Amino acid sequence: MKTLTKYWFLEEFNLFRKLGLVTMMSICEILEMENIDKGSIIHLQSADKKCIFFLKKGTVKIVDKNTHTVKYVAKRGNIFGELSLYDEDMASEEVAYALEDCIICYIESEKMEELMQKHKSLKNGVLKIYGTRIKRLERKLHDLLYKDSGVRIKEFIEDYVTQFGAPNEEGNLVAKNLLTHKDIAGLTNTSRQTVSNTLSAMRKDGHIKYDTKFITQLKE
Repeated sequence: MKTLTKYWFLEEFNLFRKLGLVTMMSICEILEMENIDKGSIIHLQSADKKCIFFLKKGTVKIVDKNTHTVKYVAKRGNIFGELSLYDEDMASEEVAYALEDCIICYIESEKMEELMQKHKSLKNGVLKIYGTRIKRLERKLHDLLYKDSGVRIKEFIEDYVTQFGAPNEEGNLVAKNLLTHKDIAGLTNTSRQTVSNTLSAMRKDGHIKYDTKFITQLKE
């Protein structure tokens, strides 16, 4: 991929905006780009290579290899695989799946670490992203302790549509239905049957509409 095209790619990521043109162009020289088909596995680590990924297009889910449950979902403009910078053992337990056709750029972790040492804004940006991951885990634990399964599922659906959706002509938020009931169950520490029952109740109560393609959050 041409360096200028890579530069346009990185411009969309807040992480790089304070680095300046010269630094950005040098980063572009070591970036790799790849098109990923829907349903494909994105290996975050191999025996001799660990990478940080930047999602230009599409949506991916990060899955625990041991439990096969979804840990979180990344959308366009997000980075993933950053755990290899801080905890290699935990990073080795993750794998990513493309929920739709994706375009990614990636850089080896060692090279990313070198850049972070040279550029404080980049280091702080990655730390912030890692901190967000920790907060996500803390919130999940809090919800598990203090909220029942139905509330966890309802709040997850509302958050998902808010984060991944866009308003339609009626002003309702609409998001692609990219997650299975099993995925949602893993993300909310519930069962598939509970997810199915809760979604049916939300639809019956007029909170959402959903089918195999979309979830729509209806205005009150």
